[in-house]
Amino acid sequence: MLYRFALLFIITGNCCFAQQEIPLYTGRIPNSAGAPNEEYKKANELVDSLTFNVSVPTLTVFLPPKNKANGTAVIICRGGGYGVLLTKREGSDVARAFNKLGIAAFVLKYRLPSGKTMKDRSIGPLQDAQRAIQLVRQKAVEWNIDPQKTGIMGFSAGGHLAATAGTHYRESLIENTEGVNLRPGFMLLINPVISFTDSTGHTGSRNNLLGDAPTGKQILFYSNELHVNKATPPAFLVHSNADSVVPVANSLSFYSALQQNGVSAGLHIYAKGEHGFLTAPSFDEWFGRCIHWMKAMGLIP
Repeated sequence: MLYRFALLFIITGNCCFAQQEIPLYTGRIPNSAGAPNEEYKKANELVDSLTFNVSVPTLTVFLPPKNKANGTAVIICRGGGYGVLLTKREGSDVARAFNKLGIAAFVLKYRLPSGKTMKDRSIGPLQDAQRAIQLVRQKAVEWNIDPQKTGIMGFSAGGHLAATAGTHYRESLIENTEGVNLRPGFMLLINPVISFTDSTGHTGSRNNLLGDAPTGKQILFYSNELHVNKATPPAFLVHSNADSVVPVANSLSFYSALQQNGVSAGLHIYAKGEHGFLTAPSFDEWFGRCIHWMKAMGLIP
C-alpha cells in the first residue's frame, strides 16, 4: 500500500511539473484597460471547446522528461479568428505530441482584441507573444531549454500572430530591460492568416484585431508578407489548397517572400482538406511534415 501511494505521488508530481498554467505577466498587464475578467469556455462539437473574452493571458508549460529533453521549445498560438481560442486540438494535444519527441511546449492563451479590455486592441496579442518568448528564454535554464532553439507555432489567426512575432520583433511592445532577444528561432505556420489585404487576407481576423474600419497603414503593417527580410526566422508552412476560409495564397505569398530574401523555408500544400484540418489530412500526417522539417533544420536530433 505504501509503495502504491509513493508511486502515485511520484506520478502526480511529475504530471504537475510537466503541465502548469502560469500568469504571463507579474503585476500589471501592459495595455490593459482594467475591465473585469469575463473569460469563459464553451463546448463545441466541431473543434472540441472554445475560450471566449480572454483578457488575462497565461502560458501553460508542458515539459518533457529531463532525460528525453533535447532543448528545443515551441510556443503555441491557437486559432480562432482573434475572436475565440480553440482550447484542445490546437493547444494541449499538440503540446503533448511535442513532449513525446523531447520538445518543450508552451500553450499561449493570448488576449483577444477588445476595446473594452485594452487601450490599443491592435497590439495586445503581439505583446503577449513577445512576452511568451521573453519568459521562456528567461527561464531557459530552469526549463532545460536552448534559447536559440525557441520557436513559435500558430494556427489560422494564431498563425498570423506567430508570423507577426517573426516579422515585427525589432520593436519591443513590452518592458524588456534585460534586452532579451524577442526574435523567434523558427516559425511553424499551420493554415495561417498572413495578409490583411482585401485580395488575400481574412477579413474576420483583420476586423477583430483592428476594428471594423482599419486604416490603410494598419492593413499594410499587419500584412506580414510585406515585412519579410533576410533576418526573418526560418519557417515551415502547411496549408490546404481547398481551404475556403483562409486562402492558400496567404502561405504562398509568405513563402515567396521568404525565398526572395534567402530565408530557409519549407512549404507543403495538400490538395484536399478543410480549414483547420478537421477531417483531413490526419494529425499524424501534417504534424509529421513539421517534424521532418524540424529534423532537417537540426532542431530535433
